[in-house]
Amino acid sequence: MGEDRRVPQRYGWIVSALVLASSGWFLLWSTVGAGPVWLGYVAVPLGGMVAVVALHRLWRIVRPEPVAGRFWRGLLIGAAFMTVGYVHMAVNAIRYTTGDDPPDMTVPAAATIALGFGLAMWAVARVPVGATGPGERRRRTLDRTIAFLGCSTLLWYFGMAPMITAEERWSPQTLALVGLAFLMSVVSITKVSYLGGGPVDPTALRLVAGIGLTAAGVAVLATTYGDAGGPPSQAVVLPLAPLLLVLAVRAQWSAVLRPRRTSRRSSPSLLPYLAVAAVDVPLVAIAAGEVRWPDRIVLVAAVVVSVLVVVRQFVAFRDNARLLHDIRAHEERLQHQVSHDSLTGLANRAMFRDRLHAALAGGRGATVLLVDLDDFKTVNDSLGHDVGDELLVSLAGMLREQAGEGLPVRIGGDEFAVLLTGGTTVGETVAQRILDALTSPISQHRLLMQASIGIATAEPGATVDTVLREADVAMYAAKQRGKAGYVRFLPGMAEPVLAHMRLGGELRRALDQDELEVVYQPIVALDTGRVVGVESLVRWNHPERGLVMPGDFIPAAERTGLIADLGRFVLDRTCRQLAAWLAEFGPAAPGHAGVNVSARQLHDPGFVAHVLATLDGHGLTSDRLVLELTESAVLRGSQVSRTLHDLDQAGVRLALDDFGTGESSLSLLRAFPTAIVKLDKSFVDGIEIDDADAAARDARQAVARAVVQLAGALGLEAVAEGIESEAQAEQLRALGYCFGQGYHLSRPLSATALTTLLSSRQRALTGG
Repeated sequence: MGEDRRVPQRYGWIVSALVLASSGWFLLWSTVGAGPVWLGYVAVPLGGMVAVVALHRLWRIVRPEPVAGRFWRGLLIGAAFMTVGYVHMAVNAIRYTTGDDPPDMTVPAAATIALGFGLAMWAVARVPVGATGPGERRRRTLDRTIAFLGCSTLLWYFGMAPMITAEERWSPQTLALVGLAFLMSVVSITKVSYLGGGPVDPTALRLVAGIGLTAAGVAVLATTYGDAGGPPSQAVVLPLAPLLLVLAVRAQWSAVLRPRRTSRRSSPSLLPYLAVAAVDVPLVAIAAGEVRWPDRIVLVAAVVVSVLVVVRQFVAFRDNARLLHDIRAHEERLQHQVSHDSLTGLANRAMFRDRLHAALAGGRGATVLLVDLDDFKTVNDSLGHDVGDELLVSLAGMLREQAGEGLPVRIGGDEFAVLLTGGTTVGETVAQRILDALTSPISQHRLLMQASIGIATAEPGATVDTVLREADVAMYAAKQRGKAGYVRFLPGMAEPVLAHMRLGGELRRALDQDELEVVYQPIVALDTGRVVGVESLVRWNHPERGLVMPGDFIPAAERTGLIADLGRFVLDRTCRQLAAWLAEFGPAAPGHAGVNVSARQLHDPGFVAHVLATLDGHGLTSDRLVLELTESAVLRGSQVSRTLHDLDQAGVRLALDDFGTGESSLSLLRAFPTAIVKLDKSFVDGIEIDDADAAARDARQAVARAVVQLAGALGLEAVAEGIESEAQAEQLRALGYCFGQGYHLSRPLSATALTTLLSSRQRALTGG
């Protein structure tokens, strides 16, 4: 069976009985002279033996814990040596005691007991008092030094000095043991005054330290009564040492079985202040009598203690000053964190509202600029959030420079604000400075960004929410007008803007409730009139607004992030319908279907996989799909470029829509895997014979001729958009165009209407 882990109660009862019996014997001996004096020397070695057994059992349990095992092992060895010494004393007393005179302490007994005391002191001194920093260790060292000197001075004056100066000389071994007892008591007291949590139970450690007090008690009896102090020391005081050891074992045993939560941080000790008072006691005694040489040691100790107290108070004052400074700095940091944005360091929304409320409550004018970066999500999607964060930090620095005396604020995300308290025209001035600053690249990545700014000035009686709402409406209006500009809020502006904002919210419902319809505009061979392909267009049959055109709800889809869902809806409907036409009409069906794609879709890392999965799901080969992109969508960074090349490698054809209207059209044909170019409608309008404006006609014809020749040279297919008359169709055929689309050839048709058209043309061709 394993080690019995029950608390050893019996050891305590045995030693307690020995203490009571020995004290009872001394009482009888001192009053009626009962028994020989050597009986008083028996209780200590017997109690020591019991204590050694208890310590050994405890050590076997706690030795896996390094600190506790080391402490109790040292205490066990020390107790064993002390017990051996006291056994030697008892044997010597039994053999050589005559009458009532106690025997002299032998040198071997004194040496053995001294070694045991030393080992016990060393075990106590090595116990850590808790984890502290360098400053705390310095303060504790000062406190312990003060306490040590104070207690030592008191024991020196009333204990050691009388023994050293006594007319009857004490034996060297007795003086050594008394001095060691004093030293142990002082060391133990100063040690246990600073205890935190740890593997050694604090109660057990204090009980062990109390052994030093018993030794000090023996020394005081010896200096007070001389040889007559021997019997009470051996019979009454010293038996308490084994009892304290056994009680310490019991406390540690209980702590092992029932661990307590203890703080690693000790409480402030009053011992240094008590030590100062202890120094004053012998000083008062010296002042009332003649000064002797031991008294000079007391005076020196008192001076040293006084100096150390001054140093300690200085250290405490300095530490308190540093602590107060750290507390104030911490409070300032907390206050800054509460009122400022952690990324940019600008004031945050809470501080902005407080300042705006204070300005309105104080009757001062207040103008708010709401600044929103255009297409910031594109930066995050294509370059990563780290680059986006660097951009926001750079923008914050620019706002600090351009805001003047205004308060720049980060509201959240890519939305910023500037609070101004000047006149009504200062808003436009600061807004223009911000826009001018954005004409140059910002951040270490040299990004060229744009921003939309809404301006609102507080009217009499305005609230914080009113001003912010008006600034938000003005900012939204700036985005509607083409971005990269500012708009001041004017009465009557809110209703149409809010209606447009609500339109974005209703678009989610439209997708869920199938209010959207895909229509198809045929792409026609100009020489035969055959439908060679279709372009998919989306229409919204709103239950209250009626037909909503893409120009109205596509921007709302972009703003709300629904453009991706809308794009997936159109792609799925188009592929499903094209597969149905191919199954029904075979070679007479449209050869491909074109779907418009936004820049935000191209930034989606999963876009290519979704396109290919949709084609596969409807049984279509990749060459049946044409994705139509504008030049502005193509010019959107590395992520877009990777997406376009992946689509091209998968066999999906790409069409460059509205070709010729941008500044980089020709370079795009070389940089991107384009398969089709679609001549913009602006070059088709007026391309027919028109004597009223021959120069404009010639210019349009020159552009149209250049585009088709360039497409032919690069092996690309050219499609003319916006054909609205037969004359335009004839002119384009003459210039070399084979394919076109427009209202003259066919308006966008529903799937049913286009199916009917394809059926009629098939019957006409077959003569059915």
